[in-house]
Amino acid sequence: MFTEVLLALVVGGVIYFLVQRSKRHQLKSEDGWWGEGTPMDGEEDLSIRPYTVRTDDEELEDLYRRIDQTRSFPSLEDSQFTYGFNSHYLQKVVTYWRHDFDWRRQVEKLNKFPHYKTNIEGIDVHYVHVRPKNVPEGVTAVPLLMVHGWPGSFYEFYRMIPLLTEPSNPDDIVFEVVCPSIPGYGFSEAPHKKGFDSVCAARVFHKLMKRLGFQQFYAHGGDWGWIVTTNMAQLEPKIIKGLHLNFAPPSKPGLPVVLSIMLGRSFPKLFGFNEHDIQRIYPVVQNLVVESVKESGYMHIQATKPDTVGRGLNDSPVGLAAYILEKFSTWTDHDFRNLDDGGLTRKFSLDDLLTNVMIYWTSGCIISSMRFYKENFSKGLDQPHSKMPVHVPTGFACFPNELMHTPKLWVQQKYRELKTFTPMARGGHFAAMEEPELMAQDIQNFTKMQEKRK
Repeated sequence: MFTEVLLALVVGGVIYFLVQRSKRHQLKSEDGWWGEGTPMDGEEDLSIRPYTVRTDDEELEDLYRRIDQTRSFPSLEDSQFTYGFNSHYLQKVVTYWRHDFDWRRQVEKLNKFPHYKTNIEGIDVHYVHVRPKNVPEGVTAVPLLMVHGWPGSFYEFYRMIPLLTEPSNPDDIVFEVVCPSIPGYGFSEAPHKKGFDSVCAARVFHKLMKRLGFQQFYAHGGDWGWIVTTNMAQLEPKIIKGLHLNFAPPSKPGLPVVLSIMLGRSFPKLFGFNEHDIQRIYPVVQNLVVESVKESGYMHIQATKPDTVGRGLNDSPVGLAAYILEKFSTWTDHDFRNLDDGGLTRKFSLDDLLTNVMIYWTSGCIISSMRFYKENFSKGLDQPHSKMPVHVPTGFACFPNELMHTPKLWVQQKYRELKTFTPMARGGHFAAMEEPELMAQDIQNFTKMQEKRK
């Protein structure tokens, strides 16, 4: 009798587990108001306003004055980038910035794509909207939302946009691309109230795409863009036709992930691990713990007291550049820490790097961008979306030098309809900016599969 009862309990538990696993929960979110004061009476402003990035002599003179008055401090001998941004190389970057970098020319480059603003939940949301110029007869452009992260911006996608909207291969899909700035980043207004997290950003971007007339669309994201677009898929799974990511660390590691870490080195095939997975994961303490601690100091600051350090960065262009560009060094390849120049110009041009810095500087958004960490982490690591699987077709581009490596098995635990998993030939955390051709091609391949095109 006891054995029968025990067996019934075990079978019942297994059935319950399978039923719960198969349930498709949808993320819930209520409208917010992030403007100053209380919501204004009357109808919501649904207007879409063209926006132009501008600069003037006063802005540049203030920048140059602050650069000229910066106080340098020597780096330790033979320290390269292991203590942060090397002061000797920083001086070279600053000299280029002060005397050779042409911000007016870069502003013209920024304006080569159409910019707009629209007010959603009380704040102005900035976005770039690029419609294809030449759509073959009988072909409909596929809408694609692309969301950046920190310390990046919409500018990360600039080299990738024309590859998607004007593809050279006639068999490729033609995309219509929307690249918004997360509220508090770039030219989007910062929230004036506490609590604006990734779910709020996801809700705002859904409203943006609906306002633009898109009933369904694809979404791509890395860094914060990963969780924002993931939340969009959790909020409105029928609206997101496909989700493409290049960053997806396990938000809530389950038993399969834990077992793979414990046994994957001895039984790699059991967990689908390849040689690169083994190299990036083991030894576990060094690769998953020590490396994470080395590169997450900024996150602890920004998730607790962002305004304190942010005030200093907002006041010093040189300090801001060092803080941002150090990430473009180490997060592109952690071995760059051992180089005197941080390997910065091995993957990026100084013009592109400084353009991204200038977006932060001229908009004065560094503090509000850092607050996004506080808003997300202050609610704890057990938020509903962290426990909720995604039931939207998903494609994942696995770049070898990504800051946090995620094997296929780990991605599948969250994204239950993983359709493509592509080990990329090269690239790191800022893959869209570093390897735009590779990223665009992977988005093409994933979307073709979803659209059932050869």
